Amino acid sequence: MQRQVMSAIALAISMSVAADAATLIHAGRVIDGIGNQVMSERTIVVDGGRIVAIESGYRAPSATDQVVDLKNSTLMPGLMDMHVHITSEYSRTSELDRFKKDGPDVALDGAMFAERTLQAGFTTVRDLGDGFRASIALRNAINAGKLSGPRIFAAGKSIATTGGHADPTNGWADHLGGANVGPIDGVVNGEEQAAQAVRQRYKEGSDLIKITATGGVLSVAKNGLNPQFTEEEIRSIVQTARDYGFKVAAHAHGAEGMKRAVRAGVDTIEHGTFMDDETIKLMKERGTYYVPTITAGAWVFDRSKEDGFFPALVRPKAAMIGPQIQGTFAKAYKAGVKILFGTDTGVSAHGQNAREFVLMVEAGMPAMEAIKSATSVSAKYLEIDDRLGSVEVGKVADLVAVPGDPIKDISAMQRVHFVMKDGVVHRSP
Repeated sequence: MQRQVMSAIALAISMSVAADAATLIHAGRVIDGIGNQVMSERTIVVDGGRIVAIESGYRAPSATDQVVDLKNSTLMPGLMDMHVHITSEYSRTSELDRFKKDGPDVALDGAMFAERTLQAGFTTVRDLGDGFRASIALRNAINAGKLSGPRIFAAGKSIATTGGHADPTNGWADHLGGANVGPIDGVVNGEEQAAQAVRQRYKEGSDLIKITATGGVLSVAKNGLNPQFTEEEIRSIVQTARDYGFKVAAHAHGAEGMKRAVRAGVDTIEHGTFMDDETIKLMKERGTYYVPTITAGAWVFDRSKEDGFFPALVRPKAAMIGPQIQGTFAKAYKAGVKILFGTDTGVSAHGQNAREFVLMVEAGMPAMEAIKSATSVSAKYLEIDDRLGSVEVGKVADLVAVPGDPIKDISAMQRVHFVMKDGVVHRSP
């Protein structure tokens, strides 16, 4: 009995010591995600999953403190990607995979891709379309601590019109049942079905709504630019979404579809490939954000050169649309359109999201602004900036680090070697 009592006391003491222990991050440089200056030689003190102090110099640790030595690195907030597809990744077999993979297969793929995403320094993502509600299940599992991965804001099934980009039955033979899809499957025609599809996403646990306002590159359909919703249908989606607390993201390549979406009140335009001056003017007037996904454009263009990689209907769209996005981003940024960082990863490979920083800087955005677009700007858009998106006392300890100075060499963003989420270290140099 005495031995059991002594063991219990020892356990209580060890737990108390652990609770008092803090993590001291000695950072050579700090980008806080808000200001334009890079701070040097700081100690970031993390305790209980939050940043509790930021001190000049390198604090000497107590006997119980843990020290992370990042004196040759740049520390910054956890990165946010506002356009991913976390449960899939395009390949030569993607068309067949639609028929071969069930929900459990997709969910397990998602768990693998989520880990890669986190290891690349992206601690929060917005998933803009999946199958089997797998991204919602993955979000719940990560939030419950069952898996490691980024925080996920999930749209669930994208909403399309019949035959439109995100109609899951495009290319199917009739006997497979493609004619029977409807709002439950995210396929709508008319204002009433549009509203029903939003309510279905609410029922399924989505965090936001994604629509495909124009044709797309990877759908098995001829046109990648044409508008695929009436403005009234989009307005019905937006008005219903507001009732349920949803924001609305609109995939759009062609200018007419973009203009309909912006006038109808969507919150973001994704890709925006052939954005014209009128669209830019509308977006600035309405405060609509632009998520450029330059990485996806570059990736599909490169793959379009490979014989047999894409289906015959897809290849010319990839060759035409892909090269345009970086130029559109440069034009939109120069004009003052609000930019959110987003890659469309899942088209390109998971874990390579940071290539977008390089492409943004190449197109004329300063490195610091590019980093802010993936930290404080995205956090404010998601309405989580009270707890995430910056290195500040009181914020949740989502922190990443890269070797060297990304302001001088933006490619350093592709070499993340420290990742902390909720105060837990997931990667350390």
